[in-house]
Amino acid sequence: MRRIPEPELMDEAEQARAYALADFDEPNERFVQFFETHYPELRTGAVLDLGCGPGDIVLRLASRHPALVVHGLDGSAAMLHYACERLHEAPALSGRVQFIEGVLPGATLPLPAYDAVISNSLLHHLHEPRHFWQVLREAGKPGARVMVMDLFRPESEQAAWAIVEQYSGSEPAVLKRDFFASLCAAFEPAEIRAQLAECGLDGLEVRTVSDRHVLVTGRLPPG
Repeated sequence: MRRIPEPELMDEAEQARAYALADFDEPNERFVQFFETHYPELRTGAVLDLGCGPGDIVLRLASRHPALVVHGLDGSAAMLHYACERLHEAPALSGRVQFIEGVLPGATLPLPAYDAVISNSLLHHLHEPRHFWQVLREAGKPGARVMVMDLFRPESEQAAWAIVEQYSGSEPAVLKRDFFASLCAAFEPAEIRAQLAECGLDGLEVRTVSDRHVLVTGRLPPG
């Protein structure tokens, strides 16, 4: 199936509320576990989450690893409203967690460089994916850890709808609609490898980790 791009920002109040209230516990927890498994040595330092949405992964990482500073960047003020609400409910994290509104490229970050740059389900939103990889490379220190998880595009629209019904059958219509659009907008693993090669990041590993998710891991070039 050909790729069908979707809007880059999820800035509608209805969308943000649906995502903030939806149950993403399983994929978000799995993402954090992947991070902990791939980078067991990284328990101090600073982590940047690109496209943090309502902030669940940022807060999970900061809660579980009290020596980590974790910053979340998102272009949607509606999404960050819920992220900041959640942070307000966890005041012990306020000194180590910060949410920043900004659009790639050109966003202003609190730190000049990070020990790790992560992202979950942002890449498929972008019309120019090379901007994502360029920002990721610029935001990380030389040799910084990288973890990017995203959807990959199914073979057909029928296969996409089957995935939507399997995993979101009981969710609100807005979530099911957006999930389908995201699957249609997602990149195939081979397309992601080509993006990495174009940006000088072909040392990163790309592999599928579920029937709908692709995972990119490794380290940025040393210099």
